Amino acid sequence: MNKHLKLVREFHDAVAFPQAEHGKNEHLSDMDLVMRQALLMEDGGAVLKAIKKGDMAEILAGLVNLAYCALAALALRGSDVADHPVIWRHDGFVLSLIRILCDKINNCTSGNIDDYSKVYFLCAHLSGNFINADFDKAFQMIHDGKMSKSAKAPDLSECLFE
Repeated sequence: MNKHLKLVREFHDAVAFPQAEHGKNEHLSDMDLVMRQALLMEDGGAVLKAIKKGDMAEILAGLVNLAYCALAALALRGSDVADHPVIWRHDGFVLSLIRILCDKINNCTSGNIDDYSKVYFLCAHLSGNFINADFDKAFQMIHDGKMSKSAKAPDLSECLFE
């Protein structure tokens, strides 16, 4: 099982959020799809706002939260992450970044494992290749904050590489 998915499942267990047994690969109901899409769009919007501000730590937090949300959909289904390499190179235009992010989020209306996995892998890829940050460390810090039920978001600036 993917290490980050394991953390999301741990969080769901801690807050008694229902999720399918790992490996079941259940389909999401229409209302679950609507809720998942709303959450993905909300987290995607936070990434876009952070990009507009130019705050790298905030962009990283947004990407990690978006990845967490995509993994939550997989946990709800009882699925594992499907391996999908990301083919994206920064071409110097923010709009190309926005397009790929929005397209990947939009594709999740399918409810398919692959589409949620693609959002997760894109977030990890952008964290390392766009903002030059430690995605694993940031993911763990966000997870630890959720587990401690802290209302204050962790400062991810220490996850940014110089």
